[in-house]
Amino acid sequence: MSDFSAERQSQLLTADTTRAQAPRGPWLNRRILGLGLASLFSDMNHEMATAILPLFLVVTLHASPAVLGFIEGVADALASFVKLTSGWWTDRSGQRKPLAVIGYIMTGISKPLYAIAQSWPQLLAFRAFGWIGRGIRTPAREAMLVDASEPWAYGRVFGFHRMMDTLGAISGPAIALGLLTMLTYRQIFLVTTIPGILAPLSIMLLVRERHRAADKTLHLRTQLTALPANFRWFLLAVGLFGLGNFAPTLLILRVSQQLTSSFGAATASFIAVALYTAHNIVFAGASYPVGVLSERLGKRLLLGLGYGCFAIMAIGFALAPQGTAGFTVLTVLFVAGGISIALVEAMEGALAADLLPMAQRGTGYGALATINGIGDFVSSIVVGALWATITPIAGFIYAAVLSLLGAAMLWWTRPIHCYQLNGGGIV
Repeated sequence: MSDFSAERQSQLLTADTTRAQAPRGPWLNRRILGLGLASLFSDMNHEMATAILPLFLVVTLHASPAVLGFIEGVADALASFVKLTSGWWTDRSGQRKPLAVIGYIMTGISKPLYAIAQSWPQLLAFRAFGWIGRGIRTPAREAMLVDASEPWAYGRVFGFHRMMDTLGAISGPAIALGLLTMLTYRQIFLVTTIPGILAPLSIMLLVRERHRAADKTLHLRTQLTALPANFRWFLLAVGLFGLGNFAPTLLILRVSQQLTSSFGAATASFIAVALYTAHNIVFAGASYPVGVLSERLGKRLLLGLGYGCFAIMAIGFALAPQGTAGFTVLTVLFVAGGISIALVEAMEGALAADLLPMAQRGTGYGALATINGIGDFVSSIVVGALWATITPIAGFIYAAVLSLLGAAMLWWTRPIHCYQLNGGGIV
């Protein structure tokens, strides 16, 4: 084992444990609020575009569901390679804020560029540019959240952040829904510029990063091999789930197709965006309570429930009937999807915080984001391909099986108690 993992890590674990035993104080501070606002505006920017992206691709650019899955998958794959390097660099340089700001700027300006796309390869290029920015910012932001909070509050801090993130995901589709009657798809993409600018400004103005000394001796391979064993088992479970966790844009397309025969294409598209908005409302409403609940029930249990809930939702989308009979079923499934994503998004980040020492948080969150990105790449392409070549049912069943395997791996590997944070509490 490296000198880092033998000496430095021992010192860091002692420091983390001492910090965990400190008296509890206010958990919401300016830095956490600033990071939350950045995610709110960024997700508003992203979801305004995402809500109409499937319709824009199919109606305006005449692309197929397989192309939609390919675009989402390739963009996620490109971002995945950036996430790992970005996270490691924040540990090495001692600075996380600059990369977070750069990443938010890139994602913010990518959405208005959709307005000039004349073909799906051009749209893919713009999507990839924005997702590379997401890859740059994500590990830095997650590590900054942990750095700005106390160990006992990790669950509620990540729950609060996901709630803020999802408030943007609610308002984004809602705004797009309102603008659909007044503007074209391309004009709506241009409107996303406003929240895209506000996101990096929130970090620049509100977040003051704690000074950390740079350590140029840290190499990526050394940091990866020094990651705690329990964290590596955790990544395996996350990876299995990620292989089935397809892009939500496919759900919008599924609803639109299932309801077109009874409601017409225009109304079905409107309903699809409205249900996606409702999905995000449930996500936002459940995120913070999930974080608080984790302090009683444990993060691992809630994460496993999230994986299982996603599998149930996927099976439901595979079997949902068409027409008016399917409307109620699809509504319930979107609610289940909102609960699932609240459990997964909050608990993956919070559980990782319990498993990572301070000096490895950037690399650890980079690895976590990379695993998720690879999973998104594979799942979106596979589900889209199964949809186009066999049947949508095959794609959703595939997603359900992989989600259940992830839940099983999470349960049986028991990736907990890297060190006894939270006074020996459940993680």
